[in-house]
Amino acid sequence: MVKIVGLNGSLRPDSHSAQALQQAATRVEALGATVEILDIRTLNLPFCHGGKDYSDYPDVERLRDAFRSADGIILATPEYHGSVSGVLKNALDLMSFEHLDGKVTGVISVLGGQSNSNALNDLRVIMRWVHAWVIPEQIAIGQAWNAFSPEGKILDEKLSQRFDGFAQSLVENTQKIRGS
Repeated sequence: MVKIVGLNGSLRPDSHSAQALQQAATRVEALGATVEILDIRTLNLPFCHGGKDYSDYPDVERLRDAFRSADGIILATPEYHGSVSGVLKNALDLMSFEHLDGKVTGVISVLGGQSNSNALNDLRVIMRWVHAWVIPEQIAIGQAWNAFSPEGKILDEKLSQRFDGFAQSLVENTQKIRGS
């Protein structure tokens, strides 16, 4: 069975990134995979200082263990100033090749304005650098404040279909690459 870990890269209480991650996770689970979502808002993570010892922060080991044991990854980030959120980048910096190498990864970004690929491209570079495999399907949700119902459901049918394709690609490619 394929195991996916998802990480929301937003600290906002009403995070659209968290809503998008949940939508992807639901679809991935419907395809038979297991999903563990880590909510960065609940993790006590320090700023990365480049060392390996973060023993004063048990959530660093929790994060590392979750990624190490996963077959695949979903990263969801708001786009801030044309790039990935600082908290998501910091969480990724707290890990190394042993946690991320070979992981099949799907990337999602949410934006307040028009959709673009800046944060997604940056996530692709980051994950390629640690030898992860990023699937070609990606999701950028422009005007995210208008994309979800109050219950967190996707309002646009075409966007919903893109989430379906994203989930299908993530599960199928994880099975192929990881031999699950």
